[in-house]
Amino acid sequence: MPHARCAAVADSPAGRFAPSPTGRMHLGNIYAALLSFLSARQKGGRWFLRIEDIDSQRSHREYALQIMDDLEWLGLQWDGEPVFQSERSDIYLHYLEELSKRGLLYPCRCTRAALLASSAPHASDGLRPYAGTCRPATPCFNAASLHETLRLHIDDNAVVEFDDTICGHMSVKPADTTGDFVVRRRDGAWAYQFAVAIDDALMSITDVVRGNDLLLSTAPQRYLQQLLGLGMPSTYTHIPLLTNVDGQRLSKRDSSLAMDVLRSKFSPRDLIVHICRLAKLEPEHVLTQIP
Repeated sequence: MPHARCAAVADSPAGRFAPSPTGRMHLGNIYAALLSFLSARQKGGRWFLRIEDIDSQRSHREYALQIMDDLEWLGLQWDGEPVFQSERSDIYLHYLEELSKRGLLYPCRCTRAALLASSAPHASDGLRPYAGTCRPATPCFNAASLHETLRLHIDDNAVVEFDDTICGHMSVKPADTTGDFVVRRRDGAWAYQFAVAIDDALMSITDVVRGNDLLLSTAPQRYLQQLLGLGMPSTYTHIPLLTNVDGQRLSKRDSSLAMDVLRSKFSPRDLIVHICRLAKLEPEHVLTQIP
């Protein structure tokens, strides 16, 4: 079984930036990348780049190359080779089969319309707890071989606890926030929670810095890591999202804040200084951390 630890040293500080190559990066992406980079470097740790391209319909290699070029332009150099999730299917399949053999997966045939009608999303990140419509009364031990959407059977009483440097101590019941979440879709695509949990563990990531829209994703990811006997990050920092003038979170549709536009207006140093001011960081100190 390929454990692919990506050259990280177990227990040594390690962070990661994990963008999806579905469009050009914008100011909010660079803001998250910089804070993640600083978190790792200030501890003398490594910083990895993981391209989360499991959505084959929306992900494109040209965007991944642009992401790498933009990071290098800014001086945010990652350690080792970039990790592409699309190249890790054998690893994900190994853990899927392990869960299947333990009777912890089951097929789900709920339509999107049925899922939307069955529960309301959480305001913080839009997660909808699954109502358990397709959960079987007895364990299914061959789910990995089925060409259906597969869900993980969550212990209804499980509680996941972790500390976030901004949000404080968190105590979360995955059954209430996500319910039995998807691990593989019917078309064979790996689900976000499943791939991220496995990759963070196998890359020996200790420090996770990301937007606070992903705060509630931490519990199902840690639940899965514990279930599989994998290591877990020790530090989480869920940062506030940058917003536009209308108070809406930045997205790849905000073309005026896309990296091609920003690169035409700023030097790398000036853009770093601009982000530091947004994050209330001391620019001169930050600049000493960037080669």
